[in-house]
Parts: sequence; structure tokens; C-alpha cells
Amino acid sequence: MTMISDTSGSTGDRGFWRGLKVQGDVIGALLMRELHTRYGRENIGYLWIFLEPMTLAGAVALLHIGGGSSHGTGINPIPFAILGYTLFIMFRGMVTRADGALEANMPLLYHRRVTIFDMMFARALLEGAGTIVTYAVLIGFVMIINLASLPARPLELLIGIMLIFWFSFAVSLLICAWTHDNRLVARFVHPITYILMPLSGAFYQLAWIPEPYRTWLTWFPLTTVFELLRYGQFSAAKDTYVDIPYIIGFCLVLTYAGLVSIRVTRRRIHLH
Repeated sequence: MTMISDTSGSTGDRGFWRGLKVQGDVIGALLMRELHTRYGRENIGYLWIFLEPMTLAGAVALLHIGGGSSHGTGINPIPFAILGYTLFIMFRGMVTRADGALEANMPLLYHRRVTIFDMMFARALLEGAGTIVTYAVLIGFVMIINLASLPARPLELLIGIMLIFWFSFAVSLLICAWTHDNRLVARFVHPITYILMPLSGAFYQLAWIPEPYRTWLTWFPLTTVFELLRYGQFSAAKDTYVDIPYIIGFCLVLTYAGLVSIRVTRRRIHLH
């Protein structure tokens, strides 16, 4: 009986890893397809994945030249702006591109192994890679010219990047499902991302905000994620308003809601 149990467990393990490999292959193929269809091979091609956000973030950083330290905190405003804007681009890119993602990739659902989750995750990986490399290049440049230092707490910075990626991806699942066959919701996606930019915490610290607005803002996960990101990057930053369990719990709820939403949406799609 023990031998039978071990054999079935081993078979189950092999099936799990085989399925995981197939899933990885599908996402990898979708990622390459998205790269090709979005950027093509003409001109500088795939380099646009980095140069597009780098141009925007670099322009924002230039606006802060000569600004001194941010609000007397000892944090140079240039790396402060680079951190905030490049990682907000990750959120905005995932959310805005989720609108219409299903319609643009509908033929892919003819393939049995391709799911809406796969399509959205491949797009999220592309957005995440572009913004993370952009941040690394820009922060590396300002380090060379002695305007920034190495991350003070690399683990916290990495956790913050993972959390903002997770939060952005979960929201993108909801947007993908809600905007399918509902153009009214789709019209609000882009304006809302612009409204969220000044509220997100990308360009301010919660310590600068008076009460009761500070407490209200701590309920918004993006503000606490940016507090964590700054705590990881800058030695002068504080973790007073960082609440990682709250962010994880919020992301879990959003992810569950997103998965349920895309599952319901998939049932309504009839391929001909």
C-alpha cells in the first residue's frame, strides 16, 4: 500500500511540474508575441520597452534639478522623483493597457492552452520588465554623478517592487473583465489613472500630509507601497506608515476578485 501511495504521489508531482512547464511556455510565447506586435523589429524595435518609460521618467527627474533635499529629509529630489514616477508607470501601464486587451487578443483563445490569465500575465511581465530596467538605468546614472547611493535596504526595495507589481496586475485583471463589452467603464480607466497619480504617494511622503488626510491615505495600498519603496532605497526614509500584511491582504482580495471576474467573462465569450 505504501508503494502504491508513493507512486501516485510521484505521478502527481510529475503532472504538476509538467503542467507548470507548459504554462511557462505559453506565457513565454505570449510575451514574445506581445513584444513583436507592440514594438516590432523596425527602427530600434524592442529597445522601446525601456526607452519609452525612460524618456518620460528622465524628463520628470530633470524638473527637479537644483531643488535641494526633499522637504529637509535629506533625500535628493531627483532619485526621489525617479523612484516614484518609474514605478507609477508600471501601475499605469498595466491598468491602461488592460482596457481592450481581451478584444485585441481574442483569436488567441482559440488555442486550448491559452487563457485570459496567461495573456494578462505576459503583458504584466512586459510592463514590469520595462519599468524596472528603466529605474535601474536611471538610478545608476544619478549614482554615477553622485546624486544617489545604492539602495539602503535592498530587501525592502525588492519586496516593494514585487508588491506594486502584484497590486497592478490584480487591478489589471479586474479592468480587463469590467471593460469587456462595457465601453462606459472603459472611458473612465485613463482619467482615473491620472487622478490617482497625485494620490498614489509617488511624489510625496505621508509624513508631509496633515491629519486627517494622512490616515485616509494610509488605507490606499499604493501610498504604503511607495513608503516601503522609499524606505528600501533611501537611508533617510522611515517605515512609520509601512504595513506589509495589509498590502498583501488587499492584493489577495483583489487577485481573487480579478480571477473570478475573468472566469465569468470567459464564459460569456463565444468563439466562432
